[in-house]
Amino acid sequence: ERANMKFVIPFSIFILFASSGLAVELDTIFINRGTYTTIDSNQWTFLAFNSSPAFSSQNTVIKLLESDSLQLTVVNNDSVAHGFEVKGKGGVSSIAPGDTAYTSYSFSDENVFVYHDPLSSSNSRGLGLGGMIHVAKANRTAFYWNIKELQSDWIEDLAQGLPVDWTTYYPDYFLINGRSHPDITQDATARVEGSVGDTIHIAISNTGNSDHSIHFHGYHCEILKSSFDTKWVGRMKDTFPIQPLETLLLQLVPHQVGEYPVHDHNLVAVSAGGIYPNGMFLTLLIQ
Repeated sequence: ERANMKFVIPFSIFILFASSGLAVELDTIFINRGTYTTIDSNQWTFLAFNSSPAFSSQNTVIKLLESDSLQLTVVNNDSVAHGFEVKGKGGVSSIAPGDTAYTSYSFSDENVFVYHDPLSSSNSRGLGLGGMIHVAKANRTAFYWNIKELQSDWIEDLAQGLPVDWTTYYPDYFLINGRSHPDITQDATARVEGSVGDTIHIAISNTGNSDHSIHFHGYHCEILKSSFDTKWVGRMKDTFPIQPLETLLLQLVPHQVGEYPVHDHNLVAVSAGGIYPNGMFLTLLIQ
């Protein structure tokens, strides 16, 4: 599980893993800097972990199956150093601009993990950098909510590496998968659609710097996994608090037809630049 493995896995070793019944996933992730356009047409510097050198505001979801091993190549396309860490599983402390690092992980059970930049985690997450790994059972319908928030008047200071006082943090833009409402409704990985009686999994990661509380209308969900407190597992609820760098895996089995909202219970998070409901808000559509 431990990272800092500075080599590429030889093909012969890959064959050995495969012949023993263990799946080894080889993946590459890029740290990209780009320009993010907000729902109200402001433009800011933004950082993201992407699956290609092309910038996207949606941090890549790394999807694995139970018992998979991950051999990951991390490419730093930014002009400053960054690291890569899966919370609780280690990583690479620093990757120079333009450099590449290699790291490996193993996963034994379905769960959700945050990955981020440990070199300056709060600052880089304040610019959008942070994603999730979902380890699933086979043949599960799953949706992904990577939630985060930004303080608009800090963006360029953070982008230039200037210090900010996190005790005075007051964010004013709130995102799911790098988007705000109504744009988030166009994200098929986030907008839950299904039928009565379906078994639906929802993987949630908080890669921002604030606490959030996700509230469902119309349905209750079962907590399958909580990185914050294992005692929460098995509880049926309609509201789910989640702290920074924490994750939840929820199971929804809809009992009724309808379209119902899901939003942060802190209503300021349902806004963007003070405009409601251009924030952390979407709907579930059950037929």
